[in-house]
Amino acid sequence: MSTESQSSESNLLPLIIEPEQLQEHLDNPQLLVIDVPANGDSYRQGHVPGAIFLDFRYLMRGEGPVPSDVPSVEALSRLFSALGLTRDTHVVAYDDEGGGWAARLLWTLDLIGHTRYSYLNGGIHAWRDAGFEESSEPTAPAPSDYHAEILNPKALITCDEIKEKLDDRQFAVWDARSKDEYDGVRGNNKHLGHIPGAVNMDWLHAMDRNRALRIRDYAELITELSALGLTPDMEIATHCQSHHRSSFTWLVGKALGFNIRGYAGSWGEWGNREDTPIEK
Repeated sequence: MSTESQSSESNLLPLIIEPEQLQEHLDNPQLLVIDVPANGDSYRQGHVPGAIFLDFRYLMRGEGPVPSDVPSVEALSRLFSALGLTRDTHVVAYDDEGGGWAARLLWTLDLIGHTRYSYLNGGIHAWRDAGFEESSEPTAPAPSDYHAEILNPKALITCDEIKEKLDDRQFAVWDARSKDEYDGVRGNNKHLGHIPGAVNMDWLHAMDRNRALRIRDYAELITELSALGLTPDMEIATHCQSHHRSSFTWLVGKALGFNIRGYAGSWGEWGNREDTPIEK
């Protein structure tokens, strides 16, 4: 299974890395390893040595009509300064749930034009599976002065852009929610169902449960996604309820070489508006 290197020639590591690769580079001063667990106790129970903790709530706006939206640039500047991000930092993100929150961090970095980043394939589960040492001591970040700007707006797609593109044959929507949410039999929004024409592959289906939640075999995934109508020549938007699960499908699409964009508003926005078309 090959991993796609990112565009920057100077990147320390490829987009998707294995525990062995991270272990080799742990002492590199350019590396910033960030643990973004879904379960806050996970970091205290054990993390990659030197990894710093990030509360995933800082990756979302948290208020207003679309709480899952991107935080303001001021909030992002404060966040990345607190984490110690610099232009030369190579971020390695991981979590305890197969990639959702780690990918939301990487998608946010992509949005602000910071392309030096990697995902630890399988997260803490893969690290443990490989038998590497863990730490239970918290690591304090060394703060920086980082000014975030939305330098790569194409990483994001808005509700209105999706509405405009629904009749475009070269455009597709990957709904990363469960089948029940997609079918409109479950959910807590004003309207249930899915975006017209959207195809459904649950984010969990892209993880290999027999390999410590690593991303599944690329060739198999490309075959299955193609059968659903998602191909590398298309522009693909991906969403879930809050762009947490779909941050992982965005990452998977990126690793597969797809032209993929994340819909931060996700169903939390689409399913609560009155001007959005819906299928069941």
